Amino acid sequence: MTTLDDAVAVTAPAARAADRPVRRELGVANVLSHGFLLLWAALTVLPLVWMFLSSFKSNGEILADPWGLPETLRWDNWARAWTGAHIGRYFLNSLVVVAGSVSLTMLAGATAAYVFARYEFRGRQFVYYLFVGGLMFPVFLALVPLFFVVRNAGLFGTWTGLILVYAAYSLPFTVFFLTAFFRTLPTTVAEAAMVDGCGHFRLFFRVMLPMARPGLISVAIFNFLSHWNQFLLPQVLMQGDESKWVLAQGLFALSVSQGYAGDYARLFAGLSIAVLPVLAVYVAFQRQVQSGLTAGQLK
Repeated sequence: MTTLDDAVAVTAPAARAADRPVRRELGVANVLSHGFLLLWAALTVLPLVWMFLSSFKSNGEILADPWGLPETLRWDNWARAWTGAHIGRYFLNSLVVVAGSVSLTMLAGATAAYVFARYEFRGRQFVYYLFVGGLMFPVFLALVPLFFVVRNAGLFGTWTGLILVYAAYSLPFTVFFLTAFFRTLPTTVAEAAMVDGCGHFRLFFRVMLPMARPGLISVAIFNFLSHWNQFLLPQVLMQGDESKWVLAQGLFALSVSQGYAGDYARLFAGLSIAVLPVLAVYVAFQRQVQSGLTAGQLK
């Protein structure tokens, strides 16, 4: 008779042989995935490093040896960009506009998303899909009517008009993301707060918003990056007074005004100044972004 030990001895080599192809496929997949991630990281990081290094070079060094290291760190390039090219003024203008637009977007978007996620009323799905439908509407298709609407409202060339437009175009994504996030939050806490006499507004601001903090931070960071890097809308709606221009307009004016005899060192310094806030926000809040993106999927 065949004993149990004999059966195990016969089947074990066969099982190991069957596992080898699976392990080999997993190993190849890991190598390919890691190789793709390394390539993506190189394509992302190397241009940034080259830009920062070029901002410390002279124009002669940039033209003679564009891939070499700077002989000395020329901080005067940054000073000339900040003052001479008015990048400092455009930088502060962008901070004011982005701070106002992100605050307005988060307040209106979080309020609307909470209502869609927690309250039942007639036409809720219809209104929700109207918001979400804005995600499929490209900005450039609305530039001409948007130009006339903003001008007729007396907001053309003003920060207020730009803030309102930024907020309007960011609301669809904000409502879509936060609605799904609010639906994952436990209802028992809200019910307990209502039993204790908490009203709807107090429940939202004192209970639900703190619980939704990871999602709020994630969406706020995405909106900040989108508003900070926006070029088309301010170029159309902020014509005229250069003192009100945002950073993207200032960099564009600096690049086209140089012509063939360009001050490339100052241009690279201006680009580096524009990129620094984006890098700082990502480095400071990368854990919150990751937790916010995953927390909305867990209940």
